[in-house]
Amino acid sequence: MTIPGVPYFLFLGLVFFAYWPLSRWKALSLGVVLFANYLFYSRYDLAYLFLIPTASTIDFLLGLGLERSTTPWLRRLMVTLSIVMNIGLLASVRYIGQAIPALQPVAASVFPGWTVVLPLGLSFYAFQALTYTLDIYRRDARASTSYLSYLTSVSFFPTILAGPITRVSSLITQFSRENIAFAERQAGKAFFLIGLGVIKKLLIADYLGENLVNRTFDFPALYSAFEVALGIVGYAFQLYYDFSGYTDIAIGSALLLGIQLPANFKKPYAATDIADFWRRWHISFSNWLRDYLYFSLPGLRSKWKGFTYINLVITMTLGGIWHGPNWNFAIWGVLHGIALAVARAWQIWRGERAPAATDSWRRLLPGRVLTFVFVCFAWVFFRAETLDGALAVLAHLGTLTVGTANITPGLWVTLLVAVMAHFVPDQWYGQALKNWETLPAVIQAAALAALVFTVQYVASTGSAPFIYQKF
Repeated sequence: MTIPGVPYFLFLGLVFFAYWPLSRWKALSLGVVLFANYLFYSRYDLAYLFLIPTASTIDFLLGLGLERSTTPWLRRLMVTLSIVMNIGLLASVRYIGQAIPALQPVAASVFPGWTVVLPLGLSFYAFQALTYTLDIYRRDARASTSYLSYLTSVSFFPTILAGPITRVSSLITQFSRENIAFAERQAGKAFFLIGLGVIKKLLIADYLGENLVNRTFDFPALYSAFEVALGIVGYAFQLYYDFSGYTDIAIGSALLLGIQLPANFKKPYAATDIADFWRRWHISFSNWLRDYLYFSLPGLRSKWKGFTYINLVITMTLGGIWHGPNWNFAIWGVLHGIALAVARAWQIWRGERAPAATDSWRRLLPGRVLTFVFVCFAWVFFRAETLDGALAVLAHLGTLTVGTANITPGLWVTLLVAVMAHFVPDQWYGQALKNWETLPAVIQAAALAALVFTVQYVASTGSAPFIYQKF
């Protein structure tokens, strides 16, 4: 089921109209969402109908055990089992076909047409599931006594492809509310976000990817150094609009069911330093790395401050490797880890406060430019298929050739729109949302439906898969 395709929105509409009439009966409404979750998984592969309920059930039982046990070694054992199971599930689903090619013909002989490699990596499911058991282990949350609420929350379909990573305890609390009622204003915001996500994905991200990024990264020698540089910048904005577009659709989809998901982006390319970038980019993943990985590493309470810098590099390196077991992602993670460590050391040595948004543009501009250049440099390794490919792109930049023969007017316009839209003032966004919310819900829904059909028609190549879906 492609997002943002017409089938997905028909599916979302059916869930919406089945959910709200039953919202006063908690078990029935939760059953509707749970059925929708598993139906969504099944559209990718029926194997998920075994994997997800089994893993969820084990974590639910471990959560109850963690809640009731006061024995330290037993609690450590239970949380370790949850970590091993979820990381093992993630690794096996994503890499078993690559690591053990022999399984492919064996599986095909037993189950004709079945492949070992499943299309969804389950990264976001695993991270989300771990928030539950780790929070209970740390006594930051209580275990749910409702099996149905837990199953519904941990597998919530809007978050499953690319987040935002949401604490399961927060979802359980929201799904367990009594007397939940449909709010027309909330629906208005949902339609606005979904429409915005469709535009970001199909009219900006996919256009930049197909007409600029893919070509310059695959065949850099055919373009001038200036065009390759534009391709790198284009990828920075392609990735942002692709990922934030999905986030908008996910948050909007959840809002239609009365569920609030956390924000995931906040103008990341306006960051004043690399730490500020990670407070703005993929916020739910940054918070997950900080709360569940960085703070768990040894040495943070040591008098030797070197552990702070070492752990930053370790955290970001592991965050890079999570995207894929290859040198490119590892290098990308190491680069960001070193940059964070250097920025932290520089700030401590200088005794300066972090730049604030209220500072003058003269103080903010150098940091913003330097941060953007560094992030784009690191994106080269993230985007290139191989290490040799990344080095070829960077080497071609060194030729310093200038030319724009391959940059069409449409690309110039799209790049300009991408940059300008990214820096739209918050008050403009708020006013646009306010104006939209004044329209009747029927008109909002009709406008959204017209937008989906129109944009898909204009984007004649169809919708490319979301970039983060493969992770």
